Amino acid sequence: MKYPNNFAKENKTEIGTAVDAKEIIIKKSLTADSRSCDYSKVTKQQLETATAWHIADVRKGLYYICELLYDRMLNHDKTKDNDAFYKSFISGFKDKSWLKLHYSKERHHLQTPEGVRNDVDLVDVIECVVDCVMAGMARSGKLSPISIPSDVLQKAVANTAEKLKDIIKIKEVEIKKNK
Repeated sequence: MKYPNNFAKENKTEIGTAVDAKEIIIKKSLTADSRSCDYSKVTKQQLETATAWHIADVRKGLYYICELLYDRMLNHDKTKDNDAFYKSFISGFKDKSWLKLHYSKERHHLQTPEGVRNDVDLVDVIECVVDCVMAGMARSGKLSPISIPSDVLQKAVANTAEKLKDIIKIKEVEIKKNK
């Protein structure tokens, strides 16, 4: 995966990888949000600096999400890599043991209650959508409607935000006020 301006190389020490990320370091900024600061007292340089920090911080968060997606890509449907899947398939899935295993190990089956976890996140949602599109197009040339319950989607948004929040460390930095 290519990231702009050698982002991954330059920021690796601050963000880790999806599997081992312990923290994302962001810079505290009280000056770039007109909703929460006295914008009449912010210089152009302060605003530009705070905005650059914010953009870099968002890139770190997105890089983290990309790493989670990359990990998911590498491990999609690992439970289909065995004889139990074939045996269940040729029986028309009458034996539910493999299917139960599949739903318990694979996080992207959000269209069935058995596939939804308490910690569902947007990576699960994206994998579900991609899986449905690829399966539909490959098997029938058509995309069937994808219906994920709205409460699952809301929970996925909240859990993803919480997951990001939990690994953020805020670094106190002062922006010098030059005119």
